[in-house]
Amino acid sequence: MIILLCSSLLQGSAQEQAPLQVDRDNIRLSFSLDGEGSPRYAVLYKGHQLIAPSRQGFVLAEDSLFYKGFTITGTERKSVNETWEPVWGEERNIRNSYEQLTVHLKQQNAPGRLLDIVFRVFADGVGFRYEFPQQSGLKYFVVKDELTEFHLTGDHTVFWIPGDYDSNEYAYTTSRLSEVNNSRIVQAAADIAVRTVPDPFAVQTPLMLKTGNNIYINIHEAALINYPAMQLHVDGASHQLSARLVPDAVGNKAYLHSPCTTPWRTIIISDKATDILASRIILNLNEAPSATDFSWVRPMKFVGVWWEMQTGKSTWNYADDAARGKDDVLQPNGRHGANTANVKRYIDFAAANGIQGVLVEGWNTGWEDWFGNWKEDVFDFITPYPDFNVKEIEQYAASKGVQMIMHNETSGAATNYERQLDTAFRFMNAFGYHAVKTGYVGRIIPRGEHHDGQWMVNHYERVARKGLQYRVMIDAHEPPRPTGLQRTYPNWMASEAGRGNEYNAFSNGNAPDHETILPFTRLMGGPMDYTPGIFKLRHYAPHAPDRTVHTTLAKQLALYVTIYSPLQMVADLPENYEAHPDAFRFIREVPVDWDDTRIIAAEPGDYITIARKEKGKHNWFLGAITDENARTAAVPLSFLDKGKQYRAVIYADAPGADWKTNPEAYRIYEMVVDGNSTLTLQLAASGGAAVSFYPL
Repeated sequence: MIILLCSSLLQGSAQEQAPLQVDRDNIRLSFSLDGEGSPRYAVLYKGHQLIAPSRQGFVLAEDSLFYKGFTITGTERKSVNETWEPVWGEERNIRNSYEQLTVHLKQQNAPGRLLDIVFRVFADGVGFRYEFPQQSGLKYFVVKDELTEFHLTGDHTVFWIPGDYDSNEYAYTTSRLSEVNNSRIVQAAADIAVRTVPDPFAVQTPLMLKTGNNIYINIHEAALINYPAMQLHVDGASHQLSARLVPDAVGNKAYLHSPCTTPWRTIIISDKATDILASRIILNLNEAPSATDFSWVRPMKFVGVWWEMQTGKSTWNYADDAARGKDDVLQPNGRHGANTANVKRYIDFAAANGIQGVLVEGWNTGWEDWFGNWKEDVFDFITPYPDFNVKEIEQYAASKGVQMIMHNETSGAATNYERQLDTAFRFMNAFGYHAVKTGYVGRIIPRGEHHDGQWMVNHYERVARKGLQYRVMIDAHEPPRPTGLQRTYPNWMASEAGRGNEYNAFSNGNAPDHETILPFTRLMGGPMDYTPGIFKLRHYAPHAPDRTVHTTLAKQLALYVTIYSPLQMVADLPENYEAHPDAFRFIREVPVDWDDTRIIAAEPGDYITIARKEKGKHNWFLGAITDENARTAAVPLSFLDKGKQYRAVIYADAPGADWKTNPEAYRIYEMVVDGNSTLTLQLAASGGAAVSFYPL
């Protein structure tokens, strides 16, 4: 809903060379051309220069010098102040307010190619993108490199993962910019299926930084469409970050046709860490959806035949050996998890606990023949194993009021999936699947392409559009990290694109500070299917009896609030929840769609406390988590509705709880509170607290 929109137009002259400035609250954006006619921008916050003059431009196959020799032929300015309502999200209404400057550039040499740079300056940061106007001198063209730079002004603390063309699933490193080197990290990351990191000084976005004088800077991108993902090369000596686009199979970065635009480059800035998490710049830089009816898009929690496979209790594959020919009969291994009786057990559990969905992985033929083989025609997405009765399960789930969630693992063969997209989605419609979890584990086919390259970026968008056509919600695994496209495609509800809870099952797990970094990095672009809610925190993997989840049980509850997703998994086994019915009550009751969100306290790598108000109700829910350090969180409850008293149900670490020695120790207690109260929560090492607030 647009409340106000006002704009003005100011045309500049071809001789205009003085720096252009845009101010919004504490942010100042300046733009100029240097002595070579190269674009330069800079950003100040409260008078402090955080981005020194930094280069902009391109190397094109058609013009290797498309970064200099420009003159400014004109400028346009406008002011926008509007409010819009997302289909689902962390707030009912989102304000979009900015000052926009468009700079029209033309190269002096023939054929006088044109380039526009559009800046939007918000109260909490800056976004800019390149626009290629329609022009006779540049129609179809190839981007060899984008030369965007972020020239930082100090050796800041940085929270980073390697800039990998095929994976975002690394553990985070906290270091100085000058210390960034990913070589050893990549070499040691044997738990990641595909690693492609040619640059030892490359890092992934969203990149979180903190200056020596406690200013927070977050660098990412918005609206990644028809373009490769942007990574950043770190020059530690000069404190300069340079855009590095993921290449295709022949080394090119993007194939474009004017008129066209690039994604937005985003810089979010504040001297309060809470403001970084509250920023909506990335969402606001995405376009509104073209469709209008999204009544079929429904946020929900789901359980799944999944964790038992991750921990080795059962298998995805029906047999231990692949079929050798079309008439060969698979020999069952007796450990296949996706069988009709087992799936019914999950359906019963979901129905009994008000959980809307059930995901089943390993239901379809092909799992014996895929991992690591770089093979194209592995799955057909419609043929179940002999012990999985599609029709019977559909009818049983419907009788229980439970929604089945499809799983389409592609084994990285995107070409095979694209050939069968309509067949797969028609199958979903025929058997009542209104959501699908897609997977791309392995090397990509077309061979030579990467998960984060332009071809695959377009593929993921094609799948989202196909979901719109068939009214199917999407949860994409192994895609590029999100860039706010959930606004444009509200059916693209969640992605993995990061190191999730599953790494506690088959690897060395996630460090205690991991979940305190994720909201400042991976989650800046959109919701994550992190799969929280593990209750059995030790002795859950028979093949690795010493393996532990690096959190307390109370922290697993808190993650349902601190890690946002409208498709939120209830990830553990039903029997592990049945062992803790009192703690499981919070998971049953916590919503996944919200009217309001308040970031109460946050520090990347240390702690996060977030409160959210349930959509359409007066109930509030709070999550507080900490890193490896136990701490006391004093939480003012001023976010509660004024004039109301609430019954607060607190799920907290018990005295003596510790993620290493006593992770499942928790206590539950109640008190009456109001907006003038302050709640004191004792968080154990890698612990947390979850609180439900119900009006009296």
